[in-house]
Formats: sequence, structure tokens, C-alpha cells
Amino acid sequence: MINEKMQNAFLDQINKELFSEYLYLSMKAYCLEKNLLGFANWFDVQVQEEHAHAMGMYDYVVERGGRVILEAIEKPENTWENPLELFKAVLKHEEFVTSRINALMDVAEETKDRAALIFLNWYLKEQVEEEANVGGVIAQLELIGDDKSGLFALDKELATRTFVAPVIG
Repeated sequence: MINEKMQNAFLDQINKELFSEYLYLSMKAYCLEKNLLGFANWFDVQVQEEHAHAMGMYDYVVERGGRVILEAIEKPENTWENPLELFKAVLKHEEFVTSRINALMDVAEETKDRAALIFLNWYLKEQVEEEANVGGVIAQLELIGDDKSGLFALDKELATRTFVAPVIG
């Protein structure tokens, strides 16, 4: 049976993961408005990943005998100056999510929930990967600058990204 404090921490994180899904949907809409279909595809994959992350935690709480209670999801931002600013916002958000996973691990340590720690290790590794991927896109956007042909090439590259359902835990 999951400890109540641990359960509540997971419920808070499920909300954050669902917010991430919602935020990336908003970012996808921005890209579609700008006719950056490859960028929109990149965000579509992010949407699917965040949903999988939330459901992984959801399933974990249920599996541990807990009760999932969902709260309202905050309204996401919907305007950015340009693709570089958009991806800087993504990096800032991913860093926030990493801090929240670390806080969740702190609760697992405090409550001596070793099963939760093992489960959360996957999420921490995923966050390292997420931040590195976003950092790579930011580096490319900074190199591109105002070069529209460079932006077009990156858009074509981002169009090739596909969703692979994660094996969580």
C-alpha cells in the first residue's frame, strides 16, 4: 500500500505531467499557425510522451493500492516571439519538471519507499535525455539565427521524429 504522502506527491506530479501535455499542445498549435509543420510534429511527439509519463504514474499509484484524484490543469501559455524563444520556454519547463521529479524522489526517500525510488529512476533518466534533446534544438536555432533556409531545413528534420511508446519503470 502506498503511503498517503507519497500518493499525494504522485498525484501532484501527474497533474504536472498532464499540464506538460497541455503546454506542448499549445506549442504545437503555435507551430501550426506559423506553418512549421516539422516543429508541430516534434511537439506532437512531446504531447504523446507527456501523456505516457502521466499514465505511467497513474498506473503506478493504482498498482500500489492508491487512489487517483485528478485536479484542474492550469491554462498554458500560447504565444512566443519565435521558434528560439519557444524552445527556450521548453527547456525552462523541462528543467522545472526535473526539479519536480527530484522533489518526488525526496518524498520517496523521506517515506522510505524504495519501490517508488526504483520506479522514479526511469523518469529522472528521461529528464536528462529531454533536457539534452531540447538543448540540441536550441543550439541549432541559435546557429540558424535569421536564416530562413536553415529554419526550413530544421523544420524538415523535426518532421522525421516519431513517437515510441516508453517502457516505464
